[in-house]
Amino acid sequence: MSDLKFEQKRSLSRLEAADQLTALAAALRKGGAVDLELGAGTLSLRIPEDLRSEIEIEIGDGEIELEIEFKWPTSPRRKAPSQVAAAPAKAPRRKTTPTAKAGRNSTAADGKNTERSATKTS
Repeated sequence: MSDLKFEQKRSLSRLEAADQLTALAAALRKGGAVDLELGAGTLSLRIPEDLRSEIEIEIGDGEIELEIEFKWPTSPRRKAPSQVAAAPAKAPRRKTTPTAKAGRNSTAADGKNTERSATKTS
């Protein structure tokens, strides 16, 4: 069940519909706490900076139905924790490869055996 539901159905002229959309657009542009005049009453809303929208058009049974829907949470969203404040990830350790000892065969990167000779200096 929703916390509050306001629904108004009535016939209006094209100019009245444009006036309602203009009032809604002004409220969206202003944001924050707004009062929206709807027919005989006033609807007070808190409109945040970011919201979700959906536009739906249905054609059938000799009518066109246009729905414009805006959604936003009833309470302000919490900001995600900053990545800067999080502990930095440890860098992976590099694998060290043993160096070939002098005088022994070793395998080069291309897979060929290479022979190293040690020269002794006195």
